[in-house]
Amino acid sequence: MGRFGRGALVALICGLGAAGCNSAGGLSSPNVTNAPAAGFANISPGSEEEFIINVGRRIYFEQGSAVVTDEARITIENQSRWLKRNKKWLVKIQGHADDPGSEAAQKTLSTQRANAVMAELVKLGVNPRRMWVKGYGVERPVTDCDEITCQSQNRRVVVNLREEFDDSAPVARR
Repeated sequence: MGRFGRGALVALICGLGAAGCNSAGGLSSPNVTNAPAAGFANISPGSEEEFIINVGRRIYFEQGSAVVTDEARITIENQSRWLKRNKKWLVKIQGHADDPGSEAAQKTLSTQRANAVMAELVKLGVNPRRMWVKGYGVERPVTDCDEITCQSQNRRVVVNLREEFDDSAPVARR
């Protein structure tokens, strides 16, 4: 067999071997890349699931800061557009912290973060009577670790949709 013949034979064998990776006994593997994610196949417009998946409910902050960053502002703008279209939802804005300082300082900082997000939403046209804030400080960490990458996940505000006011809402709104 000449050089061309051997090369063609090797290419043919490799090609058949690669084809065999995607099928067994004439069955081909499913296309999981474009398959709907389990549990999210039927997300309805205006649902809490749509808000979480397509809009995003978390806004992150720099250490020791309650200043809304440009990156966070993009998420807040998306939230405001969605909330103005879906007026049935009330909004509980929960602040969290994982920064140096006392527990009282963490509670204050987390409340300031929640207030900063609410102020941005109001500025973008969301009715303030639908929203309230609650600062949790370090009470509800996403993760508990000393690494800066873990701690930064706890420096957040979570915008949660509600059907009714809870006990943390101002009395005048309940």
